[in-house]
Amino acid sequence: MSKPLLSVVITVYNEEENIQPLLEATYGALSGIDYEIILIEDGSTDGTVSEVKKYANDRTRLIIFNKNYGQTTALAAGIDSATGTYIATMDGDLQNDPTDIPTMLQKAIDEDWDVVAGRRAKRKDGFVLRKFPSKIANWVIRNTTKVYLNDYGCTLRVYKAEIAQNMGLYGELHRFIPVLAKQQGAKMTEVDVKHHPRIHGTSKYGLSRTFKVLADLILMLFFQKYFQRPIHLFGGLGLISFFLGSLISLYLLIVKLMGEDIWGRPIMILGFILILGGIQLITTGIIAEIIVRTYFESQNKKTYTIRSVYQGLLVSKLDRPQAIPTPEEK
Repeated sequence: MSKPLLSVVITVYNEEENIQPLLEATYGALSGIDYEIILIEDGSTDGTVSEVKKYANDRTRLIIFNKNYGQTTALAAGIDSATGTYIATMDGDLQNDPTDIPTMLQKAIDEDWDVVAGRRAKRKDGFVLRKFPSKIANWVIRNTTKVYLNDYGCTLRVYKAEIAQNMGLYGELHRFIPVLAKQQGAKMTEVDVKHHPRIHGTSKYGLSRTFKVLADLILMLFFQKYFQRPIHLFGGLGLISFFLGSLISLYLLIVKLMGEDIWGRPIMILGFILILGGIQLITTGIIAEIIVRTYFESQNKKTYTIRSVYQGLLVSKLDRPQAIPTPEEK
């Protein structure tokens, strides 16, 4: 089977009533493109699987999970299974519009973008429970990671396959996909896409995910700045803590030598905590450095990514042998 130009990865969970219109709209939108569609069924409890089997064409593949793992894991499974040169991702709730995919794909090809991200210009969601928390999350992520996109929550994106398949999706990091892509040096742009109100089914998101996003943001910041050099974070904090603890202990020693009683002073307890905490942080940094080296060396991973290699076809003038002038020529 030849390699398609585009793989469309769609995650579905309890979307029984959306499957038929979703597939029909996607087939129509991709007419004229060499594509494959990969649906990941994330442990649905309704008739989603039977609906997919009923309406799937010969370019559609269904991956069925044995339980609900979450959107990030579902996306990772679909991306791993994709064989296309480019990979598009979208939700299966009909809020993303598949007619935007050809335009995004063409932009990625013509302008050589690694990632073309969708931006829901006229988002059809409730303000209090969806749009307002999303605006806050987007602002926080944008200003802490310095990856300047307006809409981190839009699943509709087109990637070069080599970028998508090397992002390392775990946990619930799907909101941070642009950050993961940027860590590989991906060139990204954003385009306005259509967004529709949900007609069938119920949303799987709510305010409870805000705390998960904040926790994942801490992890992203660590990956972004210290993943390859954890000793700079833990060691730096450890040295500061140890130094402050030592200063307090030195001060208390001087006070003791002057004849004052220092036993039971809160500052003495603080000094002990800072010294012990500093030692623990430095030790953690050393252990983390060993783990990072094991991670890279055991799997022959590189700490860098090469975008391309150019091999010159013609011999450079500088490389051509130069004739040595004779005395007469001089």
